Amino acid sequence: MNALEHQLDYPFAERLPLAGETCEVAPGVFWLRMPLPFALDHINLWLLRDEVEGQQGWTLIDCGIASDILKAHWEQVFDTRLEGLPVLRVIVTHCHPDHLGLAHWLCEGGERQRWTVRLWMSLGEYMMGRVMAAGDSGAGGASAARHFARHGVTDEASLEALRQRHGYYADLVPALPSQYRRIRDGDTLMIGGRRWQVVTGFGHSPEHCALHCAEAGVLISGDMVLPRISTNVSVFDIEPEGNPLGLYLEALGRYETMAADTLVLPSHGKPFRGLLTRIQQLREHHAARLAEVREACAAKPQSAADIVPLMFHRALDLHQMTFALGEALAHLHVLWLAGELTRSHDADGVLRFSA
Repeated sequence: MNALEHQLDYPFAERLPLAGETCEVAPGVFWLRMPLPFALDHINLWLLRDEVEGQQGWTLIDCGIASDILKAHWEQVFDTRLEGLPVLRVIVTHCHPDHLGLAHWLCEGGERQRWTVRLWMSLGEYMMGRVMAAGDSGAGGASAARHFARHGVTDEASLEALRQRHGYYADLVPALPSQYRRIRDGDTLMIGGRRWQVVTGFGHSPEHCALHCAEAGVLISGDMVLPRISTNVSVFDIEPEGNPLGLYLEALGRYETMAADTLVLPSHGKPFRGLLTRIQQLREHHAARLAEVREACAAKPQSAADIVPLMFHRALDLHQMTFALGEALAHLHVLWLAGELTRSHDADGVLRFSA
């Protein structure tokens, strides 16, 4: 653990459910952990005992990417962990591939098509998923390459690799259900006889939906509050003048009213207590990064690519670089849109920010 983690309480210590198995973390709430083929090598998914319109079964929250490995793990869950009961609905917190990728397959009941159920998402996340599945996404394609070049990426091999990633999102999210049920901020969902309130967050994705049950003292936080790492907040080419970090910092206030001993169930890392402590850590983290960016831009004009090594002190592969540059730009945009920095093109057409 790092020093910040020592300030949090991990009630399950080092216990981790194996892929295809579950661990009960609150009454009727079960933790699944599935592998991912990235540096961030896992995602936490949630299985809640439920009853809908008089039928006993389960609600799934988040899905994992589309892959044969994850399908096999899900099939093991279906065969061994559902007590012979069906899935009744699939709730997805947001549109990123590790959360949405298998939604279509889960809603159709897996390989054996055991059930047909509805996908529940916010409008912003469902529509953004459809947009990215239909074309270039922020993580790849010609538009992404132009965006990165505009912000200081000059290595032609990296730019060409980005152009070739035009099918990145569609490979991980090959299909979406053609229909969905909309959820939005403040909605109350009855799951397992308890009230779960939808709490939307912004900055990480368009209209991220966390679920909070005050009665049980549980927050399914998705990617909005993570224990080990800071949530990625990036400016992508689809919204090139966006202010996602400003939106994210504002949205954190929605969780600061929750009980201090809330059990947080994050999408990455381990369940923890210490929600208010973690939010303060995140605020301090971004304040420190913004101070570094101010100082750098006061010394000389900086592109987003110039800021990346200031914020990330390690070698990055292309996948990591796409998010690192987007996050560097997000910090620049907070200061630019607040009037602390100016923005101009240099002789090579690269956007640079100055105090």
